[in-house]
Amino acid sequence: MERLVALVALAIVAIVGFGYVWRSADPPSPQPVVVAETSDRGTILVHVSGAVVSPGVVEVPVDSRVADVVAAAGGVRADASLEAINLAAPVHDGEQIIVPTDTPGGPAVADGRVPINTADAAALETLPGVGPVLAERIVAFRTQNGAFESVEDLLDVPGIGEAKLASMREAVRVP
Repeated sequence: MERLVALVALAIVAIVGFGYVWRSADPPSPQPVVVAETSDRGTILVHVSGAVVSPGVVEVPVDSRVADVVAAAGGVRADASLEAINLAAPVHDGEQIIVPTDTPGGPAVADGRVPINTADAAALETLPGVGPVLAERIVAFRTQNGAFESVEDLLDVPGIGEAKLASMREAVRVP
């Protein structure tokens, strides 16, 4: 099992790295929004933005991961912070993936709130009342069940009740 996990991780790194290495040096032209029928072709539409070469809506197979979406957007820019997102997380139709940029203090978050669908355990630990164990539970829950659709979905994570959610509600966002 550990070998399989290692091989999957290596494949994801290779895919993302390939997209980064082979991207054009020219600034990307705006990517049009793609409108497609998704149910018949086994594909989904995902909005990818942030530190990618060609932000916009991309069409990927139904069983795609964040790494596939990033690759479909032309790979990452040099200022991307891949440590801040889970490249192995499954994606869903209509989801938005934001690839943050590196800043001297860590990954940039536009409004200062922690994005619960892309934050790693370290970022989640910055939330009020969230320690290492609860942060890992949030990441594990998200990995097993997919992206949170609302902040209230955190109530499904073992160890988060109404009081805990109330203390961190203003510090998190979806996406």
